[in-house]
Amino acid sequence: MQHMPATVEEQLILKAIREECPWENLPKRLQATLNAKEEWHRRIIDHCIKKRLQWNTCFARKVCKESEYYEDMMRYLRKNLALFPYHLAEYVCRVMRISPFRYYCDMIFEVMKSEQPYDSIPNFSAADALRLTGIGRNEFIDIMNKCRSKKIMWKLNKSIAKELLPTQPVDFPIEPWWGVCLVNFTLEEFKKLSEEETATIDKICKEEANAFVLFDSDIIKGLYQRGLIYFDVPVYPDDRFKVSRLEGFVSNKEQSYEDPIEELLYAVFVVSNGNSTVAELAATLQADLSQLQAAASFACRLGWAEKVIDPTSALHDTKLPASHRVSLTDEDDSAFNNMGSANISTDSDATQQGDFSGTENYGSRSNDFRVAFVVDANITSYLMMGSVSPGLKSHAVKLYEAGKLGHDSIADLCKDLDTLEGTKFEGELQEFANHIFSLRCVLECLLSGGVAANARVMEICDKTGRLALNSKDFMSLVADISLTDSSEQSGTNEAGEDVMPQKASLLAEPVAEPAGDETAFESSLNDQNDEKMIPIEGSDTGKGPLIRKKKYQVDILRCESLAALPKATLDRLFLHDYEIVVSMVPIPHSAVLPGLTGPIHFGPPSHLSMTPWMKLVLYSTVASGPLSVVLMKGQCLRMLPAPLAGCEKALIWSWDGSTIGGLGGKLEGNLVKGSILLHCLNSLLKHSALIVQPLSRYDLDESGRIVTMDIPLPLKNSDGYVGRIGSELGLCLAESAKLNYLLADLANKIELWTVGYIRLLRLFKERESDHFALDEENYEWVPLSVEFGMPLFSPKLCNNICKRVVSSKLLQEDSLTLQHDSMQSIHKRLREVCAEYQATGPAAKLLYQKEQSMDSSHHFMNYASRRWNPLVDPSSPISGALSDHQRLKIASRNRCRTEVLSFDGSILRSYAQTPVYEAASRPIEDAPASSTMKVDLEETDSRDIILPGVNLIFDGSELHLFDIGACLQARQPISLIAEAAASTADTSTK
Repeated sequence: MQHMPATVEEQLILKAIREECPWENLPKRLQATLNAKEEWHRRIIDHCIKKRLQWNTCFARKVCKESEYYEDMMRYLRKNLALFPYHLAEYVCRVMRISPFRYYCDMIFEVMKSEQPYDSIPNFSAADALRLTGIGRNEFIDIMNKCRSKKIMWKLNKSIAKELLPTQPVDFPIEPWWGVCLVNFTLEEFKKLSEEETATIDKICKEEANAFVLFDSDIIKGLYQRGLIYFDVPVYPDDRFKVSRLEGFVSNKEQSYEDPIEELLYAVFVVSNGNSTVAELAATLQADLSQLQAAASFACRLGWAEKVIDPTSALHDTKLPASHRVSLTDEDDSAFNNMGSANISTDSDATQQGDFSGTENYGSRSNDFRVAFVVDANITSYLMMGSVSPGLKSHAVKLYEAGKLGHDSIADLCKDLDTLEGTKFEGELQEFANHIFSLRCVLECLLSGGVAANARVMEICDKTGRLALNSKDFMSLVADISLTDSSEQSGTNEAGEDVMPQKASLLAEPVAEPAGDETAFESSLNDQNDEKMIPIEGSDTGKGPLIRKKKYQVDILRCESLAALPKATLDRLFLHDYEIVVSMVPIPHSAVLPGLTGPIHFGPPSHLSMTPWMKLVLYSTVASGPLSVVLMKGQCLRMLPAPLAGCEKALIWSWDGSTIGGLGGKLEGNLVKGSILLHCLNSLLKHSALIVQPLSRYDLDESGRIVTMDIPLPLKNSDGYVGRIGSELGLCLAESAKLNYLLADLANKIELWTVGYIRLLRLFKERESDHFALDEENYEWVPLSVEFGMPLFSPKLCNNICKRVVSSKLLQEDSLTLQHDSMQSIHKRLREVCAEYQATGPAAKLLYQKEQSMDSSHHFMNYASRRWNPLVDPSSPISGALSDHQRLKIASRNRCRTEVLSFDGSILRSYAQTPVYEAASRPIEDAPASSTMKVDLEETDSRDIILPGVNLIFDGSELHLFDIGACLQARQPISLIAEAAASTADTSTK
């Protein structure tokens, strides 16, 4: 764990060490701090040891001997139970003769000797010790129980634990490309060698290439068990790796000491992929290349990373270093075939997976659409549940510890998720199962690129015209075609001839001879791309125009791991590796979202959209929504204002998601009884601003709950018309017609060209009559909230969203520009509303300026607000505090262009703003476009919560300022609250 220098002196010392400044050239200030030259040398050695630097390349070479430096380093590593320094093996293993096996045996003995728990060993050290010694958690506990059973003998002699430790390393997988290196032999050891071992050692000394595959594996393993050789895992800047399953990972505590290699491992797990070289990863992470090579080498040792090898370049490329090339003789070739490799990925592996890019696999590929699906840590806990499916555990470990599931693991994950199809769960397990079912649905939708699964797919090549199919996919396609009738088949052939006339015969020949030679067929599929041609939806199969579809590769990323990366590193990762980012719902507010210049994001357009600001934007834009009251943070109410007084129940959301007594933190809001509403508001207003929505008893169902309906996004189909979502949700004809009319109106007023859902709320249509019937005609649906992303908590809603993605062709390249423009429009509107009503906005300044002018006039006022006087200011009474049908009276009042609603303790009034105030508080969109463009260019999305600086009320169609000074406890001036909120905002910004 890296620690930033706490004082200026420490920063200067660190800078002087990096510049290799001798004692004589140090500033007097630092010499006075260090007191002596020996202390300066000690600081240099400690710094180099903590950074795991080689003696011959660091500043320590000028102040101490090589042997002393490495002895101090090994003492430091043993004390902290740190990882074995494999990148320093040339001295530690060859000269000091300290093998990793002996190092970890001594470490485990020290832990047992001090009777510390197994969890005290850091996770990477524990995983490496398990690989070499075979001692894991259960074995450690078993040895400790045997020692404690000896009672007094164990207390007197702790060395009995060493007798129970293994004497030789266990067998572990060795990759063919690992290097074999010799230690410094003694004369006695050399005399004990057999003839075969002597010949092997001579070959190691003479040959330039020392890959493990070139030697007899039994002889090499025998030499290793006797400590006469060690393995080198070479990693070069142009190498490529992909993270595999974290088999053997030990979930112990993280290290408390500083180790740059271990800290890099977590970042490497997140950003690595099979297309980026080690040098490119170092540039993305802004990390030291040598340290990144050491981290990648360690991951390969433990089998957590697979080296992607191009066989042709590895065997024949003369530009590679001699130690990097592998030349196989006839006898060595047979040894290679017999040995195999579990952790090596070659082009042939990629071909079997349908990746026909040849050498293009090692660069950024324009033919692929890289998609990142961002989830939170809760998904890993759902996958980890053994009672759901034991096969998902390895995926959960990798996603939690590495922070990423690569595209290569997604197919296996979907297969494991498929095994749960049709399984029944009860209780809390059903919630876990819902997320798992939704996850599979989303992954399959993303992998298909938002194209229907039953669409007929014909993969072609742009230039060569060759079919981009492996043998299995080809045979399945031929079998599918053979099942169609003859007229449909002829139409398909005709369409195929228009696209690739020379290859029409290829589709017919294998039908009569399906058992052809697959090897010969695969060998003919070279230099192919991954683009596909699919029929446009609505056309006859095989007839009509074909549209081009790219291959979609999906990675799952954990948002907590992304948040641990520096912002600049995360921006480079998104920009370099992904074209599309999809987020789940809900996503933590601490999550880092792609920037404005990053990939297309199907999720929250900004952090502001994850707050109630988005509700205000939605209501004001579509001029529809429930009656809502926004209350500033820091107020204390002595009574409820008119819209809230007398309500049956109310929905409450806190602005920053803070939770007090179980209130305020839920995505769907908290439903509170009207009898305790005042107490709940005062409790929450101490910590956050609130948005409150009062409900009458007619707005609730028989059980006293609200009635909602979730509408999947996007609303429009690919042709630009609103889809028949009512029928898709299974509503009756009349209800479907009403819903479709409402959604068409919403789609015309606000562009929501993204994934997510709109939650509609059913409200009672209030009338000035005491006689009415509670039937469907007396209710209406209004938008309650909009959420961006994939709601994994509801499989049904996820499935509906995926259907809308298919109908709208949302993930196709032509639709991405529309999505970007739509989200930018929402983001701009959010900034405008937030800027107008925050504590430093124009509405707050002018509203409180009005109050100050009233106070300075020294006129006695009988009206509680001390701001509005119905005798002087023009006003219109709306309703009393406890009058019936308040929502109807507020909605049906006479309106002016801009107004302020005020409650004086008994009557709710509407005041028209003066011309000066009206002009100053005019909506921002009326301002010149140049000023708003400047704001958009300069602004950056911040995770800081921006609270409202005024009280607001949404009357069902418009958003207005709301004066509730008469309701405040102790009659505190509202301007003081606004001033405190403004100063808090300025402090957080600084």
